[in-house]
Formats: sequence, structure tokens, C-alpha cells
Amino acid sequence: MTSNLNSLAEARRAAASPLFADLAGDIGVSFEFFPPKTEKMEAQLWDTFRTLEPLGPSFVSVTYGAGGSTRERTHATVARIAAESRVPPAAHLTCVEASRAEIDEVARAYWEAGVRHIVALRGDVPGGEPYRAHPDGYANAIELVAGLKAIAPFDISVAAYPETHPDATCPQSDLDNLKRKLDAGATRAITQFFFSPDSFLRFRDAAAAAGIEAPIIPGILPVSNVSQTRRIADMCGTAIPAWMVSLFDGLDDHPAARQLVAATIAAEMCRRLYAGGVRDFHFYTLNRAELSYAICHLLGLRPVSTAKDQAA
Repeated sequence: MTSNLNSLAEARRAAASPLFADLAGDIGVSFEFFPPKTEKMEAQLWDTFRTLEPLGPSFVSVTYGAGGSTRERTHATVARIAAESRVPPAAHLTCVEASRAEIDEVARAYWEAGVRHIVALRGDVPGGEPYRAHPDGYANAIELVAGLKAIAPFDISVAAYPETHPDATCPQSDLDNLKRKLDAGATRAITQFFFSPDSFLRFRDAAAAAGIEAPIIPGILPVSNVSQTRRIADMCGTAIPAWMVSLFDGLDDHPAARQLVAATIAAEMCRRLYAGGVRDFHFYTLNRAELSYAICHLLGLRPVSTAKDQAA
């Protein structure tokens, strides 16, 4: 009851004052990157990481390509973060096109490299084909979580879907699947991106009603390329509102304006989530810092002071 009253009070305050006025900066954040393919992309990734690092993320995750196609690059990126930063890295790991022995080998290599956090996913088959488990592999994310826990005491994140996974028969079966992943040993769930705050808040409440007590962190994708986002959204069942598409109309030749529109849309959504009691956010950065940094700033988050700063 107290939590609901606090949310109502925060919603009233948001409606009665400037949207981002006097926020406490009491949020936690994490960021997702993808492993670079070229030296130029690698330089951009590390520039992005170093820009976001002072915001004190609870972790940063690195994706794993379809069918393990980025296995070596993912491992190299995660291992470097573990070696050069105090920010805990999380490595994505999927079940697709790999045996249990191969996946277990990857997991042990992460543990030996000092990586303690895995984002455990079923994964998607390359080319958009229907998912089929490897005959000698983990059948799904539930089995993968249990297998990882048998190897080492990993901190494990799993995926959640506010608008229901495309392969699920119904929202309730999707919730049941999420609960089984958490019961198998996962610590938290990170959602697929979405563009309706209410869809996340309803999902969060439904999860709580289903007995899910683990944290569910909203995944935030600041959009500046609608065509690219639509392709990804079609694969994961995320709805893109018509009003959002229309806001980007006519901006193809105006990248700076697109950035401003993208930041405005994502920041307002995060502000509404904040009013609904959300205090942790996971940003899909696409290896770019500007949008995620701006949104965090609007939400009141400031760089963590270093010993050097304090001594100055």
C-alpha cells in the first residue's frame, strides 16, 4: 500500500512540475554493448564505455551473436572490461547451435577470466528459422541457467517480455516460463525493449501476482533509426506506436534532430516508469553513448566522483 501511495504522489508531482525537475538521481543503470567487428568499431566501443563508466553502472553486458558467431569477440570484450575496469561485465550466452560441452567450456573460460555475471538466453537461429535445440545442447534458457549454476556460482540474468515472447502460447505461459528460469537459479530479469511504459508496469504487476519476487529491469532502447528498430521489433514481438514513427518522419537527412527526438521520447518514457516506481534501467546503447548518457542525466544521475576529483 505504501509503495502505491508513493507512486501516486510521484505521479502527481511529475504532472504538476517540470518533468525532470529535482529528481533525486536515485536510479541504478546498466548498459549493453555488442562486440566490435573492426578496429574503428572497437575504438568507438571503448570511447562509449569510458563515457558511460563514470555513471557507475551496476554492470555492462556484451551480446553474443546468433549461433555463437561472435564468441571470440564477445569473450575478448568482456575479458578486457574485467581486466581494465571496476565495472562488472556480464557476458551473453545462448543455447543456439552448440552442445552442452561447448557452452560449458565457454562458461568456464569466462569464470577463469574473472567474469561472474552471465546473461543466459535461449537465443535465435540465424536467418530467422524456427528455433530447434541442438541435439546435444541445452534445450532452453531454463536448462542453461541450471547448467551454469552447476559449473560455478554465477550471477545470472535472463530475458523477460512485457509484450509476450513471439513463441509463447499466451502471456500466462510466458510468465510461467520466466518463473521457471528464475527458479532455476537466475537472479534477475531484463526485459526486451518496449515503447509503452504501461506495458512494462502491467507486466511487472502481473509478475508479482504470479509470485515472481526477483527484480525485473526494463530494457530501454533509445531509437534514432526507425527502420532498423522495426526490423528488430518484428523479430521480438515489440509494437512500435504509429505516433512514434510519425515523429521521425522527415528527419532522414537531419541526424542531429533525430538524436534530439530520440532522447526526448526515451527520456519521457523513463520518467513515466520512474513515476511508476522503477529505479533500475538497462540501456541498449548500440555502442553509442550520447542518448543513454543524456537520459541518465535527465533522470538526475551524475558521474561518480573519483578520488582524483575529490582531492582537487
